[in-house]
Amino acid sequence: MRVLRVSHSAVVDAWRERERELRARGVDVRLLSARAWDEGGATVRLVPRRGEPVRGVRTLGSHPALFVYDPLPLWRALGQEWDVLDVHEEPFALATAEVLLLRRLRALVSRRPAPPYLLYSAQNLDKRYPWPFRWFEARALRDAAAVSVCNDEAGRIVRAKGALGRVETVPLGVDPAVFAPAPDAVPDVARTGQGAARLLVGYAGRLAHHKGVDVLLAAVAGDDRLELVVAGDGPDRAALEGAARPLGGRVRFVGALAGDDLVAFYRSLDALAVPSRETPGWVEQFGRVAVEAMACGVPVVASRTGALPDVVGGAGLLVAPEDPAALRAALARVRDEDGLADRLRAAGTERAASCSWTEVARRYEELYLSAVDDGPGPASARGKVGPSVAVPPEVVVVAYGSPAMVRDALAPLAGKYPITVVDNSSLPEIREITELAGGRYLDPGCNGGFAAGVNHALARRQAPGADVLLLNPDAVVTPEDVQTLHRALHAAPGIASVGPEQVDDDGVRARVVWPFPSPAATWVEAVGLARLRRAPADRSFVIGSVLLLNAAAVDDVGGFDERFFLYAEETDWAYRAVRSGWRHAVVPEAHALHLGGATSSDPTRRETHFHASQERYLRKHHGRAGWALARVGAVLGAAARSVALRGDARESARRRLRLYLAGPVRAESAL
Repeated sequence: MRVLRVSHSAVVDAWRERERELRARGVDVRLLSARAWDEGGATVRLVPRRGEPVRGVRTLGSHPALFVYDPLPLWRALGQEWDVLDVHEEPFALATAEVLLLRRLRALVSRRPAPPYLLYSAQNLDKRYPWPFRWFEARALRDAAAVSVCNDEAGRIVRAKGALGRVETVPLGVDPAVFAPAPDAVPDVARTGQGAARLLVGYAGRLAHHKGVDVLLAAVAGDDRLELVVAGDGPDRAALEGAARPLGGRVRFVGALAGDDLVAFYRSLDALAVPSRETPGWVEQFGRVAVEAMACGVPVVASRTGALPDVVGGAGLLVAPEDPAALRAALARVRDEDGLADRLRAAGTERAASCSWTEVARRYEELYLSAVDDGPGPASARGKVGPSVAVPPEVVVVAYGSPAMVRDALAPLAGKYPITVVDNSSLPEIREITELAGGRYLDPGCNGGFAAGVNHALARRQAPGADVLLLNPDAVVTPEDVQTLHRALHAAPGIASVGPEQVDDDGVRARVVWPFPSPAATWVEAVGLARLRRAPADRSFVIGSVLLLNAAAVDDVGGFDERFFLYAEETDWAYRAVRSGWRHAVVPEAHALHLGGATSSDPTRRETHFHASQERYLRKHHGRAGWALARVGAVLGAAARSVALRGDARESARRRLRLYLAGPVRAESAL
């Protein structure tokens, strides 16, 4: 297998161990990197090893998302035949857009298919980027065969933003042959445990505000038995050195370290502190220094922020960010608590082993093989039809209160289909009802909303790979109608979801197929023509009160976007499915009873949640300008109706007017 990998961060020699391990596994990896890059506050220049297939490329710009490569070396490299293109840059980055544009142009010129490509993301804050970066990101994710992420939250975010291919969390690697305890290392029991002397604490990384070194200085200042060595450089170094002067010799700054000097630094420590803080634009994305220190047998104390809880887990101590007292207390525990340091060393060594370059290379090889097998996301999505109708779907009910409704919903299906109830209300009555119906009861421990409840069930499916019937607690469907839906779902390839015709308890037929929301649709509603609006199948969705999902579509599209607390979560999922080549259908031969009202008995609360979800949807898929246009239409329409109508209709229009003037999401946050 031949792989072309593009990564500006591969300028660091140690971080090219991934490629060396891949070559040892028989994968022919060629690498394009930056000639020089700022890493940890110091400029690192690319120095290839003898015979190493890596080439430095000139870069214009120094921000990871705002730089581009010299296009000529990229163009030449892309002219060769590759099985996979691995772009180790963020999906929204200019460099990613540049590489993918050149990939497409090369395919046109050479008249051969472009290779499938992988992307990388560490972004664990759900940011909405301005145009054109938002467009770059959406296009890149849509067509990527796979995305590797270094933390689970980044994976959730790229799925929600439309990643169609495989999304895999792969840790940043560490070389256990380099980062290891000293060969003759014996823990200094005089420095840890009851009655210990001073504890030597280390920090390694960039000296900048978001890294929280000032918090660490404050923690050390409050305990004379703590010493601190700071390795790194950055814009805050002078200010931090000034703040440390009153502590005298208890704090030392040694500058940026690398290679053997960094390993020796770790080995000299009694504990490493990673005091990162959260900022509006950044949280810790991995914390490589924590893994490196653990591999060297050093206990780690870190902030409970960003990806650090996943990386450190039970192998270190976690404290609240920006809390010097909590950080000081945790470091004191390492020093004073008998046996704690030894337990942390053992757990840390085990955790670091799971991040070895050997393991990282193995997982990347799996991603490359899956990319070759499946190709780009949309193509694979259209080719999959999911399990056969011989495999029964799993019924998933997300409940919040209303035990009687849950009982009525489950009764016809008990013993006929696998049943899972996710109880966001944690009620014993619902557990009992579920178990009496022969179902499985799941309690997520909090009310994260409908989307989170669905994802909780999808991650714990009783039969992985089976289709999933989403059933609202206020809906009733017979086993025969479920069979009809299931046959229709697999009657033709490319169907992502199907739903039945629905009636209410008075027998009145309800509308179940709706066009996707848009700014234009808001204006159509403003002039009173919403009921006349229709859309073709490729621009419409089926409501989610009774909805059968194709397992293959779930795998390709991903789970529900948990930002939608209530309402529009199925709309968003359906829209993402349509963008990847799937379609949705109503099945006239199947019928269901939908009572409505199970989400809340408070109509004002329901309306607020509904319109807040509409705002989130429009912002996500039509941008800030699209939402602004839609909001103006909603305000004008509600204002006109509040004047023209009378009675309850006028009051309803006035409520909507107040809601849109305030902003639905803002109003929802006040509930």
